[in-house]
Amino acid sequence: MTVPKDQSKIEEAVSPSYKMRLYLMRHGIAIDREDPDSPEEAQRFLTEKGIERTRSAAYGLAQLEIQPTALLSSPYLRAMQTGEIVCEALDIDTKQLRTTDSLKPSSEPARLAGELARMPEEEVICFGHAPQLDDFIAHAVRANAAITALKKAGAACLEVESFSPLKAKLAWVLTSKILRSLGG
Repeated sequence: MTVPKDQSKIEEAVSPSYKMRLYLMRHGIAIDREDPDSPEEAQRFLTEKGIERTRSAAYGLAQLEIQPTALLSSPYLRAMQTGEIVCEALDIDTKQLRTTDSLKPSSEPARLAGELARMPEEEVICFGHAPQLDDFIAHAVRANAAITALKKAGAACLEVESFSPLKAKLAWVLTSKILRSLGG
């Protein structure tokens, strides 16, 4: 093996080949929509069990040493709560969490891709819903159908190589259970 003497070739060899590392996290366990006490869809909230499991999963993300500089959430309450819990675990000010309609359950993957393409950040985390996040992953890796099924408080990591056209590699998918075990 030869080692390049030119510093630019060394930097090229060790620098990441992606433009953005994108984390996608599904919201935690929320009140069942069939529960007589359930509010309207957008106001469904995390249950006590959902808060506890999401917090444990968030500490698992912290163990992975992720460092997002931008945080996006669906405006639905359960996704916002999930984002706030992750902010606390990562020691990030919750005021940095921004809502976007591109993470609503009915949003098309291209809409989120367009929003992300306009962002200068290299590490971003999004909080949303199934199957919308799974559809986005499929769209990003150019699959014809969903290849993931994120569980509640589960997460995935995409390494986005380009936005025009959208092209990414799926780096990992972790269930809430795995994240919780990482978080101790």
